[in-house]
Amino acid sequence: MLESTRRVDTIVLDKTGTVTTGHMGLHSLVLAEGTQRDEALRLVGALEDASEHPIAQAIAKDARAEFGRLPGVDSFANRQGLGVLGVVEGHALIVGRPSLLAGRGMHLPNNLEQARRYAEHAGKTAIAAAWDGQARAIFVVADTLKPTSVMAIARLKTLGLRPVLLTGDSQATAQAVAAQIGIEEIIAEVLPAEKAEVVERLQAEGRVVAMVGDGINDAPALAQADLGLAIGTGTDVAIEASDLTLISGDLRGVADAIRLSRRTLRTIKGNLCWAFAYNVVLVPVAMLGFLNPLFAGAAMAFSSVFVVCNSLRLRRFQALGPDEPAHSSHTVPRIPNPRIVGGRHASQ
Repeated sequence: MLESTRRVDTIVLDKTGTVTTGHMGLHSLVLAEGTQRDEALRLVGALEDASEHPIAQAIAKDARAEFGRLPGVDSFANRQGLGVLGVVEGHALIVGRPSLLAGRGMHLPNNLEQARRYAEHAGKTAIAAAWDGQARAIFVVADTLKPTSVMAIARLKTLGLRPVLLTGDSQATAQAVAAQIGIEEIIAEVLPAEKAEVVERLQAEGRVVAMVGDGINDAPALAQADLGLAIGTGTDVAIEASDLTLISGDLRGVADAIRLSRRTLRTIKGNLCWAFAYNVVLVPVAMLGFLNPLFAGAAMAFSSVFVVCNSLRLRRFQALGPDEPAHSSHTVPRIPNPRIVGGRHASQ
């Protein structure tokens, strides 16, 4: 694991819960002509209440606040990474990505399509809802960036790492978020099951990849990466699959963890170099009788003291201050043409 921190050149960051707080909130609701707000919020809120996804819970929370008890759900089905389906009060509902609706022949009317585009270009998530065979509403859900994300990305770049933003959101949403925190390379519209494939693809390009995530869906990617780092505020599955766990949710801890690991590796190599040089030079001298046994014993004791004292220097390691940049001899790789890469389902 320590050796991996020295060789890593690319760090993949899951967006929700890692770069952002993961605390979603319903920002606005846009309705198709003839659709009532109360009906849309009650039906969709009831269906989303049956899901554990943060976006679903954000919608359900507003619905519970407004209506109290929500209707029951029949025939609930989850389409991982796409959305949910179910029956509420006799209405067949589909809620999720617009592509989920389009795959069933339900396309967004002009006002909903414009609302979707506006939301995504603002860095928000647009959730489409349809029932009874028609697209009827766009729920705009917003997450917030962690206040430390911008500084964390700057520190990772200073350490010679190329950050990559990985998300299931649309390319427009991902690009808006990436622009705020200084990430040039984006891999968007990735289904949860594809995250490990993304890491594997980057490795096939010759990169040594670190992955930072916090959710159950991130666990396979954390295990696939050369170095997996889990956010301590995330799920137990992600923590178990990672190599390093950051106790706090502060993304700046990633840079500190890599700095400490690299310094530890340098200390280990320094100790090995000293011990090897000592034995190569002094052991033959002692065997030939050119070294007094008293001095040989003193030299052996000094060697042990040197190794211990050199290792104790690690106790002086301190995390960087809130606004303190990381210093490194590594050069930051230049990306001449920023890439925005979609998942296999990006065209849907």
